[in-house]
Amino acid sequence: MTHVVIESCIKCKYTDCVDVCPVDCFREGPNMLVIEPDECIDCAVCIPECPVNAIYAEEDVPEDQRQFIALNAELSQGWPSITRMKPHPEDADEWKDVRDKLKYLQR
Repeated sequence: MTHVVIESCIKCKYTDCVDVCPVDCFREGPNMLVIEPDECIDCAVCIPECPVNAIYAEEDVPEDQRQFIALNAELSQGWPSITRMKPHPEDADEWKDVRDKLKYLQR
């Protein structure tokens, strides 16, 4: 099993989770983070760190977010590793409760 970043992260991209990851499995895209599934050790320390509840164990991903399992695997292959927390986007708080953000995902 692995952990998965879902839609809530899009346009928020808080990076609190990357500081606690013991295996550096997060990858950074233009407006979202993803988890490299082959590197994730399923430790779950990242889950409580996410201020928008965007990280789930694969088996717990909500049904309407299941497409993010494959999306994390795909995007993690081309996006660079992120290992340290960075400032979040200035408008992140405005986006944190917005639903249906997949259309805003920048690859």
